[in-house]
Amino acid sequence: MKKSLSLIAILFLVLSGYAQTSERQNEIKLNIANTIAIASVEFGYERFLDEHQSLEGVILINDRMSYRSEKDSREFKTNSFKLGYNYYFGNDYAGSGLYVNPFLKYRSGEFIEEDPIEDGSSLRITDMDSFIIGLGSGYKWNFNNTFVLGPFVNIGRNFSEEVKDRFSAIEFNAGFHVGYRF
Repeated sequence: MKKSLSLIAILFLVLSGYAQTSERQNEIKLNIANTIAIASVEFGYERFLDEHQSLEGVILINDRMSYRSEKDSREFKTNSFKLGYNYYFGNDYAGSGLYVNPFLKYRSGEFIEEDPIEDGSSLRITDMDSFIIGLGSGYKWNFNNTFVLGPFVNIGRNFSEEVKDRFSAIEFNAGFHVGYRF
């Protein structure tokens, strides 16, 4: 976790010294809300195709299934990769305002907990490997085409039988992005 945050800080410092151009087609972003609330790091990159469209890639470290807690000897050892397309409806700056985000996500890892049937003497392990298809929406404020902030919400459908048996087929994610354009 500390290594991931250190890498993010270094990346921000390097990119802040990057030569500025009039058209900024790249954006890096961090879901600061989930990092603070549940110690999950969600780091993304967005490449703008034009003023209203972009493609994004997101890495989620310690990705949790719909904000499930890790109390009472439960632990998520999961990471995810998300590919998405964003369409922006705003007119002020490229990539600002209301947007929609259809996406594909792949989660890998496992969920470990003490088996309640065995009175804590054995572990129950759920394989969390699964594909997720979903749709998100959010709003982005663009400050001088350099810094961006905004809330978002996603809902997705999980296609793993084992995950659906232990959790739910539908999962929810939300947060608040802080980003930098270059």
